[in-house]
Amino acid sequence: MKILICGCGNMGGAMLAGWLAGGVDAGAFTVVDPVLPQAPAGVRLLREVPDERFDFVLLGIKPQALADVAPSLSGVTRGAVLLSILAGAELASLAARFPDAAALVRVMPNLAAAIGKSPMGLYGQGLDAAGRTAVEGLLAPLGTAEWLASEDQLDAVTALAGSGPAFVYRFIAALAEGGTALGLDSQQADRLARAMVEGAASLAASSSDDPAELARRVTSPGGTTAAGLAVMDDQGHFARIVADVLRAARDRGAELAAAARA
Repeated sequence: MKILICGCGNMGGAMLAGWLAGGVDAGAFTVVDPVLPQAPAGVRLLREVPDERFDFVLLGIKPQALADVAPSLSGVTRGAVLLSILAGAELASLAARFPDAAALVRVMPNLAAAIGKSPMGLYGQGLDAAGRTAVEGLLAPLGTAEWLASEDQLDAVTALAGSGPAFVYRFIAALAEGGTALGLDSQQADRLARAMVEGAASLAASSSDDPAELARRVTSPGGTTAAGLAVMDDQGHFARIVADVLRAARDRGAELAAAARA
């Protein structure tokens, strides 16, 4: 298996790290990146696109660079499965730029791919059952893949699963700041907030109960948790804030797609 990664920034680098940690042979990867200082051991790093054939080509460039970079990739994408993590770059646009690709798949991961914990939304064209299985197998070391019913759902997946970690990190920071405001040492509050979120997330991931039920189990009537939840639930403010955050991220994805079509 030969895999070309075109653009190995934060997200591309996280995916590469996840593949290597998951046991994929470093020799399978070629990275093309004009500024990356070095690649992991065993991974070939080039500054220009080689004249070779690949089984998979991962587009990890900035979306606004697609029009400039696409012509140089026409040779390596011929007969390959093209995986794109570019927000806003729709299949129609990719198909117009890479007509000789065997198949096209849009993938929306997040940085947890580096530790094999990324949710991934997938939508593609040109894949038969065997092709879908091959893509799933390739992505398996990075986390959990979900095939979507329509391409426009990728904007929602990007908001929830792609941008979502940033929202969680902000919440962790807010918890630590709140703990500090209550008199804890700032570093101690930060450690407690990180450990609490890690434990809660692990329990939620391993439990068959929904999050509402898990919250109920933590909550004693009239107790400390109930007092805090009463503030969160007051007039639905917290739920509305979260919905507004996701909607803003989703709508920005739709705007990027519209700009790419223009």
